[in-house]
Amino acid sequence: MIGITFALPSESRDFRRLVRAHNHQLAILHTGVGEKICRARIGTFLDSHQLEFLISSGFAGAVEPSLGVGDLVLAQNFSDPQLLERACEMLIARVGTLTTTDRIIETAAERETLAQKDDAVAVDMETAWIAEACAARKLPMLSLRVISDAASAPFPASPSVLFDIARQRMARGKLFGYLARHPLSVVRLLRFARQIAVARDSLTSALAVLVRELR
Repeated sequence: MIGITFALPSESRDFRRLVRAHNHQLAILHTGVGEKICRARIGTFLDSHQLEFLISSGFAGAVEPSLGVGDLVLAQNFSDPQLLERACEMLIARVGTLTTTDRIIETAAERETLAQKDDAVAVDMETAWIAEACAARKLPMLSLRVISDAASAPFPASPSVLFDIARQRMARGKLFGYLARHPLSVVRLLRFARQIAVARDSLTSALAVLVRELR
């Protein structure tokens, strides 16, 4: 059985539809966003499934300027070398360092700092904790992320307006209030929704290849 993690159901929606008939061969976990909830969920998940290996997947923000929405990233610092080598043969993806932070990185300046400090190409909020849990159980892991936002395709509003990490859901009240005060932001929000669709489609296609070929 192959384990696959996503932060949120919105990331996995299309993939779950695609593999519905093969659910007995896959175990999917939504870790939630951030360290606290991810740590709480990943250990229980790994201990309750007999897995051959785990694919840690989901959305990430680009810190390398050449990466755009929909581009795939294979994190060499979190991936089993053999799984990484095989994945590189199957996918068109950037191989580089993924860094995990405790908050959503919003500004271009912060992204540039991370790129320089960690020699990173992308950033997320879960992979380090998933990798730590896998390493403790000696379970091989492959880290695959897709870029959902970049310096050239930023968030349409402050991340705190878009997502409530404490409640692990969209901050609808804040978002509606923000749009009421900034009606022109609707256009940016619609553009961001298209970005998410592009990223989800790219991730779904890549995962479909991996689960078919890595068995």
